[in-house]
Amino acid sequence: MEQYNLVKNTLDQIPQPGANAKRIVGLVKEGGRITGYKLSDGTFVSKPVAVSMAKQGQIAGVGIAHRGETEYLKAIPNGSENDNLGNLPSVSPEPKA
Repeated sequence: MEQYNLVKNTLDQIPQPGANAKRIVGLVKEGGRITGYKLSDGTFVSKPVAVSMAKQGQIAGVGIAHRGETEYLKAIPNGSENDNLGNLPSVSPEPKA
């Protein structure tokens, strides 16, 4: 619980996920930086879209933090390292036909 409170203090917002909230299952990276996410339904979204979705309760297991003027997602600790965003695989969006 103490770890949760410690991380919670670094988050600006912890949105309540809705019943149909998706989870982040992969990271889209360019030059080593996260630029987007793959969601549990197979869709790919950019980082700003994911932040907006999380604020609306459409993505579960994440909170909103910021660095400078940029908002980003951060995993909410739950005792499992497997679903921490940093431990997720890097993925590439499917090229559009």
